[in-house]
Amino acid sequence: MNKVKCNVCFRGCELGEEQVGACMARVCRDNKIIAENYGYITSIALDPIEKKPLNMFYPGSMILSIGSYGCNLKCPFCQNVSISLADDRVRPQAEYIEPKALCDIAVGLKAKGNIGIAYTYNEPLVGYEYVCDTARLIREEDMKNVVVTNGSVNEKIIEEILPYIDAFNIDLKCFNEEYYRNVLKGNFETTKRFIEMAVRSAHIELTTLIIPDENDTEEEMRELSDWVHELEKKYDKHIPLHISRFFPRSKYSDRQPTDVRKILRLAEVAREKLKYVYEGNI
Repeated sequence: MNKVKCNVCFRGCELGEEQVGACMARVCRDNKIIAENYGYITSIALDPIEKKPLNMFYPGSMILSIGSYGCNLKCPFCQNVSISLADDRVRPQAEYIEPKALCDIAVGLKAKGNIGIAYTYNEPLVGYEYVCDTARLIREEDMKNVVVTNGSVNEKIIEEILPYIDAFNIDLKCFNEEYYRNVLKGNFETTKRFIEMAVRSAHIELTTLIIPDENDTEEEMRELSDWVHELEKKYDKHIPLHISRFFPRSKYSDRQPTDVRKILRLAEVAREKLKYVYEGNI
């Protein structure tokens, strides 16, 4: 059976006809890899921009937040597992909204303070084609595009979306290559490269979710904040860091939430190098 390689992310899934990739969103059809989730929306809400979280990008504004289904990481603590690892129960519930129709919804919400669209909830870039098509229309309306992402796609995809995106919140889930590979089933270097490419042309903020006994040491936070600080100096930009509290979810539903004191202490450590550090979910 002939197989076609998907080039969207580090996984490089090789798929036969009608096979679905690890992200659960891309499929081989007619000997081509396509985004099966194109235009299919599972979640939509008008949110405060700070909820993305973006604290230093048009603070006080609202943004239309939309999500589809699919994700190319396998985080055992996923907060939106029902749509990130969508199965046959989720897909039929998704509503198809073409890019122009979604743009019209966003424009219609200007009176309520809406500044644009945030592509979020699942991993939006496993369906990057829809993000690009919609973002172009939003730009024509002089509105903003925001992507909330795990930063795990290849350079070609980053280069394609960057001209249309005004701000990113990127999950930097830890600062440990082994943890990325073995726990998240991700690629640490891919995420770091994504962050560095994004900071050149857009506003970015980072989020690190602190999992007790996994990525919660002061040593690791110093390594993370040192690396971010070097990027700040290199590109002469501030990069806000959100240090967020874990709550039991998915395969980690039997664990305890992160101690608030741990979040506060790690924020102090990060502030040794970074000016803008925010404690989340406390």
